[in-house]
Amino acid sequence: MEDIPNTTEFIQAMVADEEIQALRLKLFTAVAKYRYTYNFNWLGRPIIQMPQDIVAMQELIWRVRPDFIIECGVAHGGSLILYASILELIANDGLVLGIDIEIREHNLLALKNHPLYHRVKLINGSSIDPVVVEQARLLAEGRKNIMVVLDSDHTHEHVLEELKCYSPLVTKGSYLVVFDTLIEEMPEGSYPDRRWGKGNNPMTGVGEFLKGNKRFIVDEDLENRFFFTVAPKGYLKCIKD
Repeated sequence: MEDIPNTTEFIQAMVADEEIQALRLKLFTAVAKYRYTYNFNWLGRPIIQMPQDIVAMQELIWRVRPDFIIECGVAHGGSLILYASILELIANDGLVLGIDIEIREHNLLALKNHPLYHRVKLINGSSIDPVVVEQARLLAEGRKNIMVVLDSDHTHEHVLEELKCYSPLVTKGSYLVVFDTLIEEMPEGSYPDRRWGKGNNPMTGVGEFLKGNKRFIVDEDLENRFFFTVAPKGYLKCIKD
């Protein structure tokens, strides 16, 4: 059996290739109007993500082996089931907490009927509501390895507040993942029906957060390897207790 080749040089060359980078953004811009990320399911639940980010998350969970994952933003619950399925394979006592300001009844019913629901807990409410944050903190008590994923309201202020609220729960060696930082790189006017856009999005929130927080660094190696990610500068590794 052949060893997996060292692809570091190829990755570095790809990232430095201006033509490839331009094509990457052009492709993202082209497929966005067709709602490409809505095309996928994970174990029966819709998962609104790029396939590369799905692979990245399973890799992180398998490597880090968290016993508690918090995700702000539930939608159809596909990401919750993804995380729960990896925890099931790890066979620890891990749980996934999903927080959303509106968990719709049909999605709630589908999640409750899913065979992996025993690894899922849900909170219906704003992720930055102090009451909700305290509920999450209490559920995290006693857990030794905690990961956080932010994928709800994508405005600068909301993401920054989520970062302040949930970053203290992330344990050293684990990750705080902020999705849809790509919004900052998209052409002006790409989100005409949304409150976020260039200059007001998860990437700007992450940038401000990192100025005053030394516990986290951007995992550029992970981002570069997966390349087609909606979370550039959004995979944050916790390096300090």
